[in-house]
Amino acid sequence: MSNTGSKSRNDLPVLAVTSGEPAGIGPELCARLAGRAWPANLVVLGDATLIEQRAACAGIAVRLREYRPGQAPRTDVLDVLHCPLAVPARAGVVDPANARYVLALLDRALAGCRSGEFAGMVTAPVHKGVINDGGVPFSGHTEYLAEHTGTARVVMMLVGGGLRVALATTHLPLRAVADAITPAVLEETLRILHHDLRTRFGLPAPRILVAGLNPHAGEGGHMGREEIDVIVPVLDRLRAEGMQLLGPLPADTLFVPHALEQGDAVLAMYHDQGLPVLKHASFGGGVNVTLGLPIVRTSVDHGTALDLAGSGRADPGSLFAAVELAARMARA
Repeated sequence: MSNTGSKSRNDLPVLAVTSGEPAGIGPELCARLAGRAWPANLVVLGDATLIEQRAACAGIAVRLREYRPGQAPRTDVLDVLHCPLAVPARAGVVDPANARYVLALLDRALAGCRSGEFAGMVTAPVHKGVINDGGVPFSGHTEYLAEHTGTARVVMMLVGGGLRVALATTHLPLRAVADAITPAVLEETLRILHHDLRTRFGLPAPRILVAGLNPHAGEGGHMGREEIDVIVPVLDRLRAEGMQLLGPLPADTLFVPHALEQGDAVLAMYHDQGLPVLKHASFGGGVNVTLGLPIVRTSVDHGTALDLAGSGRADPGSLFAAVELAARMARA
């Protein structure tokens, strides 16, 4: 990555990077953002002392600077918006007392995005269980940000390995998936995906490959009627509006190269239909993107990795990719 002069850096977007669960690898991954000329000016949100401590444990040389809005950007320091921990954090040991600290990072980043202070936000991983143990019902970043922006529906998409894979349903048991894919849900999901591919990814006429739900895309109704009764009518209606939609396609042959060449993104019907392929192609460098929000939000494609916290062995590739993608989306 080439250096960028401080004068030209004034024109770059400012991204908020939340450091996530303090017992996990997020703080040290954020420390690894220092000393690089990113295509954005970065502000890490977290406890400054914690970030310094984890950097030292991981052998990361980093100089921190207290973040102040409007200050001249520099690549030789890491700007940190200090948010104090509720209680001291130990690497690998979660503490429910810090649950509200984790959410405070999200709230501050979101407020900055909505005010225009930040052009987008990048999130390090959080631990859902410990936040719930701290007395706050929490099912994930995506749902939290949707609720706090008043967004009725968002779409999860992972990017990496040359693929973009969005999901019609996310974290549901398989038994519930078919009932969750209604015409209204599918149509709204496709509209959000199509809109954000145009506005966030700069694709003026995105081509979307749509997977069927059943094996062989239902085999003409012999292996399920969801394609006939739900998916095909929605695709036909949206094609009539001008969308380029190919499908429903059998998922077992959808991810071969000659099929993928025909599309800019894939819509899979459920989590484990699309994401194993993407993670095989990109694990450690994939990015989770939330579509449909009024703000830019990307995230890493991994969890808190409590067993690696403080060891210096955590791979920053996914965080680096999430920053790069958020910067491109903010500029789009």
